[in-house]
Amino acid sequence: MNEEQLRRHLLMTTRAMQRQGINTGTAGNVSVRCNTGFLITPSGRAYEHSTPSEMVKMQLDGRWEGTLQPSSEWRFHRDIYRHRPEVQAVVHAHPTYCTSLACMRQGIPAFHYMVAIAGGEDIRCADYATFGTQQLSDQALLALEGRNACLLANHGLLCLASSLNRALTLAVEVEQLAKSYCQILQMGNPVLLDREEMQRVLEKFREYDSHRER
Repeated sequence: MNEEQLRRHLLMTTRAMQRQGINTGTAGNVSVRCNTGFLITPSGRAYEHSTPSEMVKMQLDGRWEGTLQPSSEWRFHRDIYRHRPEVQAVVHAHPTYCTSLACMRQGIPAFHYMVAIAGGEDIRCADYATFGTQQLSDQALLALEGRNACLLANHGLLCLASSLNRALTLAVEVEQLAKSYCQILQMGNPVLLDREEMQRVLEKFREYDSHRER
């Protein structure tokens, strides 16, 4: 996609995020890699009233273009693109169940094999740091090592993928897992899948992705 197409797709993704119930109001933010930098949603701007031209263009050194400021969380978007060259899109949202677990500072263990959709045998919760800070970005990168999703303590959800569509789909999947896990915790402690089984599942997921890309 060229830059104009990416701007439209970015805005469409934010609106889809609202429709699918994983974000409300002006919370959350989305970005997509563009040339040598990335495009990101502006700060404090309602998605339904935004236009493609208002998506903020940023460089990996933190500079941006235009009159609107980028999302206050631009640092973890930038650092993900710097450290994860395979990542093309990032979705950050405050979905109900993920945020509930994050406020307990609790990740999602291997209670179900679909946890592997995030790239590992569990979905970690990053340590708490104030929103918009470099410390939060540093904590997020640690929680994302070997993973494509993590929770942010007392905050929300962070997902990354090879496209905007995949990043949004992953966010929806992780929220569903968080919902199931929260419901299970009301009944007791689930039986967790062991590491060997999760490694088998991860290998099957890699095979599936390989076939899907062909």
